[in-house]
Amino acid sequence: MNGRRRVTTTNLRQLLRGLGVFEGELPRFDPAGTPPAPHELFTGWLLEAIRAGVPEPHAMTLSTAGADGVPSARVLILKNVDAAGWQFAAHARSPKGRELAERPYAALTFYWQPQARQIRVRGPVVAESPERSAADFRARGAGARAEALLGRQSEPLESPAARDAAVEESLARLEREPDLAAPEWTLYTVRAEAVEFWQGDRHRRHTRLTYRREADGWRKELLWP
Repeated sequence: MNGRRRVTTTNLRQLLRGLGVFEGELPRFDPAGTPPAPHELFTGWLLEAIRAGVPEPHAMTLSTAGADGVPSARVLILKNVDAAGWQFAAHARSPKGRELAERPYAALTFYWQPQARQIRVRGPVVAESPERSAADFRARGAGARAEALLGRQSEPLESPAARDAAVEESLARLEREPDLAAPEWTLYTVRAEAVEFWQGDRHRRHTRLTYRREADGWRKELLWP
């Protein structure tokens, strides 16, 4: 095989075991000094990640499940976070949009590898108003708006040329109607019920702090690694 070693299950396992994790200078995390609400700690960690140059720290894995209970996951971009929750946007007719209509509950996962930090968010999902959804749509780049106007995400594609032609037609429509917004474009908010902050440690003494929503506010609790 031209001098290359054939990859087998055995040597792939060995290769994976040999890869390094939790390397470099990792930040410290003292749960004793954390704020009372999780969105405040998240914002602080996010700003630290941005200052540290973590690539795409606003990228997150969105996990959903439809009526059949089968989970699915994909990576999206965080739009905002505040006391109300974590926001993202999607086309209502996309697979994730249909799953959220059937079962309006989701999980978000952030992983910032250079800092060995992971954040997990779980809770019910609500659709924001058509006005806020339209404003989010209009704030997107032209290419993103053109693709979203098509409303064909995850449908079978005949060829890349068919995609390119449809996007060009959609871009031309946006030129003629700059204030246009796809009516199915929806801004969603995850109203968190539980948020976990995970700080990795090279000696595996990881720190895990979870916030759980209760009737009178948030309760913080440490978890075993």
